[in-house]
Amino acid sequence: MNILMVLTSHDRLGNTGKKTGFWLEEFTAPYYAFKDAGATITLASPRGGQPPLDPKSDTPDAQTKDTQRFKADPTAQAALAHTLKLSEVAAADFDAVFYPGGHGPLWDLAEDPVSIDLIEFMLAAGKPVALVCHAPGVLRDVKTLDGSPIVQGKAVTGFTNTEEQAAGLTEIVPFLVEDMLVQNGGHYSKVADWQPYVLKDGLLITGQNPASSEPAAKELLEQLSLLTTVK
Repeated sequence: MNILMVLTSHDRLGNTGKKTGFWLEEFTAPYYAFKDAGATITLASPRGGQPPLDPKSDTPDAQTKDTQRFKADPTAQAALAHTLKLSEVAAADFDAVFYPGGHGPLWDLAEDPVSIDLIEFMLAAGKPVALVCHAPGVLRDVKTLDGSPIVQGKAVTGFTNTEEQAAGLTEIVPFLVEDMLVQNGGHYSKVADWQPYVLKDGLLITGQNPASSEPAAKELLEQLSLLTTVK
């Protein structure tokens, strides 16, 4: 069971002069869910190397059992520090792909042609794709074989407008995940802010926010188990 995790390489929060990147919990919770399930995990990012960490996700109040486990895990830290370049990764080598969020993906992965091709390839090949929090934003320009938006007609979720408003970044981000998913024809739904919520529609799995990271990873593992059983 080979799972690819794709992280952002973008570290600038618009023109604010502040830093952004990936959200620590959204990486560590799925990482350990996959690791504990016996999966082989490969990490990649557009530029390769160490992906930028959103400093807000590393504050004391943002810590979880998985972030604490990561801080005591030099092997995982080394893997994160040496992500592969996404352009050098062969999609065919993987059974599934998972995208952690954080605001960074809205700037780079949402318009990265390699990422777009990767998602289109995986779904066309019958392989599941999971994205959590802001990461569903990377589906913006992903198309089906007939050229329709990949989320059109699908049950999807992602970071809500009200969660973005609570973060104070509505006017900073390049686009709002909820609005984009709706505009692209997705059947968007959500629960109360900051509560876990995951949707699966076919091979596409989306999670609303950081609390949805582990449930989304477990849904991906469940999907892989079912696909393996079918084979």
